[in-house]
Amino acid sequence: MRKKVSTILKNTDNLPFTIQLPRAKEEMIDNLPVKVVHLVAGNLNGGAARGAYWLHRGLLEIGVESVVITTSSETFGDLSVVSLIKQRKDKFKLVALNQLGNLPTSLYRHKSNRIFSTGFTGFNLKDHPEIVSSDIVHMHWINGLISTRHIPKLGKPVVWTLRDMWPVTGGCHYSMECDRFTSGCGNCPQLGSNSKFDLSRFIAKQKLNNLPKDLVPVGISHWLTDQASRSSVFKDHSPVTILNNIDTKLFTPLPKNVSRDILNIRTEKFVILLGATDVNAFYKGFDKALSALKFLDPREFLLCIFGKVEKKILDDTGFEYQSLGYLNDNISLRLAYSCADVFVAPSIMEGFGKTIAESLACGTPVVCFDATGPKSIVTHKEDGYKAKPFDEKDLAYGINWVVREANYEGLQKNARANAVNKFDSLVIAAQYQKLYLEVLQK
Repeated sequence: MRKKVSTILKNTDNLPFTIQLPRAKEEMIDNLPVKVVHLVAGNLNGGAARGAYWLHRGLLEIGVESVVITTSSETFGDLSVVSLIKQRKDKFKLVALNQLGNLPTSLYRHKSNRIFSTGFTGFNLKDHPEIVSSDIVHMHWINGLISTRHIPKLGKPVVWTLRDMWPVTGGCHYSMECDRFTSGCGNCPQLGSNSKFDLSRFIAKQKLNNLPKDLVPVGISHWLTDQASRSSVFKDHSPVTILNNIDTKLFTPLPKNVSRDILNIRTEKFVILLGATDVNAFYKGFDKALSALKFLDPREFLLCIFGKVEKKILDDTGFEYQSLGYLNDNISLRLAYSCADVFVAPSIMEGFGKTIAESLACGTPVVCFDATGPKSIVTHKEDGYKAKPFDEKDLAYGINWVVREANYEGLQKNARANAVNKFDSLVIAAQYQKLYLEVLQK
């Protein structure tokens, strides 16, 4: 009989390298007499909200008073998390507000199916007791939680962590080939608009007029900070970069044979891991990964997939594969990263790429494109491979290089060390703590 999973997950004796732990609390800068309130829309279990929650926990661990206000009904029983959705009527109100906010987009009959948010609706939080008693308001993903017109009414210094491109645009979350956000939007291709004075221009103008002049935008990657610097919305601000964070105590390496045994993966082939919360999202580049497979030998690789992917698409690759389904818990994700020889992240445009950092933390090298957010995470030929944008053949070369040509144990060791030193929640919390001090001293 197999050992219990909880017992196996503690087994790290067979790893080819030593697990490096996050920096000790004593190494962080002196504690600040500051209270920060985070505004986090969406489910705290996934996506951008999860990164914000981990930052909150990191701040608490280094001694900063931190509270989260959220529209997530899941609070993990954490008394420092305040949900605005306490009853069924609150949920109905949130749904109604979101529908009302996006109602203007229905006027555009040729609108694409890409996510587009107006930011018109939300809760007026200026009299919320946690806001009133705070020193700094730290916004993250805010759609449906607070409207842009309510931001100046908060009456507090504001730090805004940009987790995708929405804060810098007139409504789209990734502009893709469009750069109209640099001049105030209009003629929005995602709205299918031919008018300079369309909804996107109105949204961008509203953001420009409502954002406090002392607001500090923070990009979670160097690329995202650069987009903010180029945008008309933040033309009067000075964006800075603080990389996104993960909890490297949750994401730690497991021996590959152990993780494969738990996942029932029986193979002598190299294991390629592919996946995301939504692999079909237009910016995730899943089609690029599928094209790259044409340059690999299916006799030598097994595909391990997480996320929802049509069976026919996988069958058509000609590769042996195993689908793990939709993974939204840390244990399953940790197992998935640890079972693989290489994680392939083919995003075309991404604010950061949290799965990449999580994979590195589990000691699994990553192959990605040398573009947008992911290029801030992977160090070329040190903990993975950055392929030429957006060259499928070079993506395939990178996969082969990682599993065949590189010092693989060296890649694993570097992956773990770089994740801990660059992305651990305690490290990033200390950087935000320093930023809060600078904001309060202005």
